[in-house]
Amino acid sequence: MNSPPPTVLVVEDHALNMQLATDLLEADGIRVLQAEAAEDGLELARSHHPDLILMDVQLPGMDGLTAIRQLQEDPDARDIPVVVLSAHAMEADEAKARDAGAHGYIAKPIDTRAFVGTVRAYLPESQ
Repeated sequence: MNSPPPTVLVVEDHALNMQLATDLLEADGIRVLQAEAAEDGLELARSHHPDLILMDVQLPGMDGLTAIRQLQEDPDARDIPVVVLSAHAMEADEAKARDAGAHGYIAKPIDTRAFVGTVRAYLPESQ
């Protein structure tokens, strides 16, 4: 029996980045959920329990790092790995993301050749 495809929640407020990430993931057979704000992302994470969350840091309203901290405090969502997507590719930002509870960090602009492989590396083993 085939297992269902992995699901990745992309929380990104920039339309072109959202479209690029979605297109790349879907082309590789990954189901994508989309949220343009951290609050919506938290709601989708709790209701759909995706296999992985890709979280932008700079979002309208609540920022991505705050959202990651909230996920870490939620017993129903804390086991979902989160990878930060950020255009601010500085070592201090990566450290802040890891301190917030992120499992990894992908710098923007997205490297289209490496993106899916990097995302798949963060998916649970069964995926």
